[in-house]
Amino acid sequence: MDFEDLSELIRRRRAVNPRFFTGGEITDETILRLLDNANWAPTHRHTEPWRFRVIRGEARQKLGNHLASQYKDSTTEADFSLVKYNKTLNQPMQAAAVIAICMQRDPQQRVPEWEEIAAVACAVQNLWLSAVAMGLAGYWSTPKSIVNDQIFLGLQPGERCLGLFYLGTWNPEELPTKRGAVSEKIHWKDT
Repeated sequence: MDFEDLSELIRRRRAVNPRFFTGGEITDETILRLLDNANWAPTHRHTEPWRFRVIRGEARQKLGNHLASQYKDSTTEADFSLVKYNKTLNQPMQAAAVIAICMQRDPQQRVPEWEEIAAVACAVQNLWLSAVAMGLAGYWSTPKSIVNDQIFLGLQPGERCLGLFYLGTWNPEELPTKRGAVSEKIHWKDT
């Protein structure tokens, strides 16, 4: 792969909301290949803090039920939205798989926690770019109801959820995107 091919892959990566997924299946082998690439993310002191829980089949509906129930229980009657409730309930079923993105904190805390969060984010970027290269779509969501829940995912001590990655098939139509010029985000200092 040359620089131009890599640049094109990076620019094709999009957050594709699961409502745009087409409902196609994704094999366990494909998911394993994606997660193997995620496993090659940079990690300070080789803590490799990323952990993944792949939610497929009927477990997606259990996840939807759990998320919707948590939303309903934590929302006041005045703030409750039936549209949001139904979206929360049905979104996992729109994906071929939902991957819980988790972080296992280094028990010896040899690096600051933010470095391990950054390493997990790098693993997600590897996963996402790999999905794009395979013609798949992804969407990283951080619902409070799962991020703050240790029980549903069966998290271990020192482990926390950093969100859900919805993985699906789609028709890769050009989605509009906005990016400001990089020149507006750089400060050069030569002396």
